[in-house]
Amino acid sequence: MGLGVALDVGTSGYRSQIVDLSNNGKIISTAITMRHPLPGANIMDHLTFWLENGSEVGHKIIMDTVSRLIEAHGVDTGKIERLAVCGNPAQVSMFENIEVRDLAFAGQSMLSRLNVKVPDRRGKLITAGDIGLNALRSECAVIIPPSIRHEIGADALAMIIKSKLLEKKETCMVTDYGTNAEMGLFHDGELYTGSAAAGPAMEGQAIDHGMLAAPFAISDLSFAGDGSWNNYVLNETLKPQLGTVVDPSTGRSRAANAIKARGITGTGVVAAVALGLESGLITPPKINTRDHVLHLQDGIDFNEHDLMEAGKAMGAIRAGHRTLIAEVGIDENAVKTMYLAGASGTYVDPLKAQTAGMVPRIIEKTVQIGNTSLMMAYDLVKDEETLDRMQSVADSIASKHIMFATSKIFENIYLNELSYWTEAMPMEMYNEMLKGYGLAPLPKIVRPKSVERIVSSDIPVLGSGGLKILDNVGVYLTSSFEGCTGCGTCEQQCPENALTVIDGGKNGYTVKIATEFCLGTACKKCEAACPEHVYRFADHKVTERD
Repeated sequence: MGLGVALDVGTSGYRSQIVDLSNNGKIISTAITMRHPLPGANIMDHLTFWLENGSEVGHKIIMDTVSRLIEAHGVDTGKIERLAVCGNPAQVSMFENIEVRDLAFAGQSMLSRLNVKVPDRRGKLITAGDIGLNALRSECAVIIPPSIRHEIGADALAMIIKSKLLEKKETCMVTDYGTNAEMGLFHDGELYTGSAAAGPAMEGQAIDHGMLAAPFAISDLSFAGDGSWNNYVLNETLKPQLGTVVDPSTGRSRAANAIKARGITGTGVVAAVALGLESGLITPPKINTRDHVLHLQDGIDFNEHDLMEAGKAMGAIRAGHRTLIAEVGIDENAVKTMYLAGASGTYVDPLKAQTAGMVPRIIEKTVQIGNTSLMMAYDLVKDEETLDRMQSVADSIASKHIMFATSKIFENIYLNELSYWTEAMPMEMYNEMLKGYGLAPLPKIVRPKSVERIVSSDIPVLGSGGLKILDNVGVYLTSSFEGCTGCGTCEQQCPENALTVIDGGKNGYTVKIATEFCLGTACKKCEAACPEHVYRFADHKVTERD
């Protein structure tokens, strides 16, 4: 037997591993991207781009990125026999290049008007040739995992299987703390699920110094005495290491270790908010320092704009948890165990997450279980029978999916969260508003009696080949527009510096966009800024990658 590829297609980026199928599934190496290749910061941005610019454009971007990620491992791709993918329904569907409009639009009437036929999302085996993945041999097997329902994907199924949620006799919850924050509540033999659009702040994005969980990211903070904070930084093997001790009010450091930081990841953001709340340095939406900034090591800081972005994400997660609890009709203290999945769920301090609202305020036990989506992809590629077992579990689950987008309970709670994090609503008023909606107020925090961490990092085994980071996926959109004068206004207005205007001489001007940096259809400042009104974002096509 040859090699296999385990691939996690996350909303904030891709993670992959090369697996030696002839050596009991030994992991050879790991490679990750730092961002998602499609323009935008969340799943709705990606779906909108897919629909507006065309599936052929979106799918080519994804295939080019996956090809480049596989090439980053430096192995003989001719020896790769199969690839297994895992992710949420939208990401897996876009990888497979099947219908996604049933995921983009809520409501059966809209789908009927659009004549949308919901595709079969059961587990299946296809080939690299079927989806145009040119980095692999055409006949190479590609394993597509099942969804529980079309809204509840393989990533949710993975965290349910890996947490062994369905084997529990107690009421418990599990959440994958990512951009979408998929969550499940298991009670009395039934699974209730939801997905809160927490946003990119949970992955360290939309934060001025934010980054994904990667080497040299600040992943945690703790009190060091005399008002200073310890900074913990991920090393080359994604293990947290003590960095510099810094006074967050002034930026003065009193002790420094060799490891340097180049950004802060989502768990570091959670830690900054939690310590700020506990120390009084944060009173949402204000940071109570002289310059309204929390200072971390190596010039990295956390400002009030970051606080509001983080607050909106944390508020969405708390609103999601409390909506599931309300829908089931149980008290908050009925939930005994909280399972934390994903990169953020691995590195975050559960007590700090509880302070920030991301873990129920009354909980007996927390368990951190790692990147279950990548783990599931690994199981699928290592053992072909895993697909059948996974489908069997998906078929057996009695589930109820709560659409938060149409839930009045979620709407009421999240409006309260927005008021608290961005409008300075006092907690007393927050609870009074909940009572007015007929909902239970937030109880006082009861710390868990047990905090268990199953893995030391979200990718516990990197392999002998180590970790490769694809900082630039190297995929671009280009287009030329009749009437373009090359004035460069679109380039100047791009907030992410993702766009370049190229003078082609007699061939006119070409606009080139690095897809991974572009904010996509949620922005379109380039299009709005064009003084000649000839620029159309939807006209861009994929160019050859660097």
